[in-house]
Order: sequence, then C-alpha cells, then structure tokens
Amino acid sequence: QVQLVESGGGLVQPGGSLRLSCAASRSIFSINAMGWYRQAPGKQRERVALITSGGTTNYADSVKGRFTISRDAGKNTVYLQMNSLKPEDTAVYYCNAPYSGGYRYSWGQGTQVTVSS
Repeated sequence: QVQLVESGGGLVQPGGSLRLSCAASRSIFSINAMGWYRQAPGKQRERVALITSGGTTNYADSVKGRFTISRDAGKNTVYLQMNSLKPEDTAVYYCNAPYSGGYRYSWGQGTQVTVSS
C-alpha cells in the first residue's frame, strides 16, 4: 500500500513563501495524476493544484499565479511552491491521486500552513 507523507508547512507572514513536499513510498507518478489539496477549519477539502502523468498542470483560481506544482519522479516526490501567501491560504495541505471520482490512496497526515502576521 502506498503511503503519502507531506511536509514543509509552517507559520509564515503574509507575502511569504513555503515549499511543500509529498513523498510517496514507491514510484507512482508515471501512472497517476497527483494533486495538492487543502482543508481549512470548518470548510470542505478543496483541490488547489494538479499535475498529470504527462506533466500538464492546472490550478484553482484562488492560487493561480502564486502556487506551482512540480514533481521529481526519481525521488517519488511532488512539490507545491507557494508564493505571495495570504491569510486565506491557511489550511492543512494534503496530496493524493484523484481517481474515479475519489482518491486512489489513503490520506496522509497533512502539513499545516498558517499565514499570519
């Protein structure tokens, strides 16, 4: 069973940057699209970025131009570079592979991102 481990979160001031990492326990990126998701308190989980197995990316309107998803297949890791962070970006961030209306893998523990002055 594939395990996903997110890391890189923390407390950052508005306008700051963070780079999140999602490490998979084995090679999966060549066959799966991978997404970064976030869940803020009292809100539903939402997808913020996606990278397909072919390398195509897309982003939620709320993060377009500020966040960049990328991957390193050799390291089985997907990244989320987050720039110009806003307080509304505060959430727990997760990664997973969307599949047939659901998700292919169990959720990891996520990584907390807090944007506050």
